[in-house]
Amino acid sequence: MQTTEYLNEVIKELSQTVAQIADEDAEKLVNHIYEAKKVFVAGAGRSGFMAKSFAMRMMHMGLDAYVVGETVTANFEKDDILIVGSGSGETKGLVSMVEKAKSIGGTVAAITTAPHSTIGELADIVVKLPGAPKDQSQSDYKTIQPMGSLFEQTLLLFYDAVILRFMEKKGLNSHTMYGKHANLE
Repeated sequence: MQTTEYLNEVIKELSQTVAQIADEDAEKLVNHIYEAKKVFVAGAGRSGFMAKSFAMRMMHMGLDAYVVGETVTANFEKDDILIVGSGSGETKGLVSMVEKAKSIGGTVAAITTAPHSTIGELADIVVKLPGAPKDQSQSDYKTIQPMGSLFEQTLLLFYDAVILRFMEKKGLNSHTMYGKHANLE
């Protein structure tokens, strides 16, 4: 298969993920972000990269958004929300983070393929995204992509859709958000 044929297959897989995401769970997440004092995001590996892009867009909207683990991350408090993207929902460092956030009394949202995972069970909000686990030998979910690629791609697009919905609720557009774009580049 040619590279562009693979790309076409990836896009087909992504287009099939939308129908598998519950609108009510996504809307619950948007509403909790809207009500939160500060928003924290976390993820490991490629899911962490998706979380960083999400935090960046939230900053562009004027939210106090932080990536857990960065040197400029504020303290987490009871009026805050922690959003964790984890395909497996079992990444040890993320589980510890969720447990800490829960002990503080804040809200935890899990974006995962495994709602019954440790993180999913601890979370106040769970948004189930489709995707295969990293080890696809034990999975019924079929994808041509390696490891967790389909989940990670869907996670990025889901985060972008959350941004669009939040923009709509706040009456923002790209022009107003551009004023917060980095200018020391």
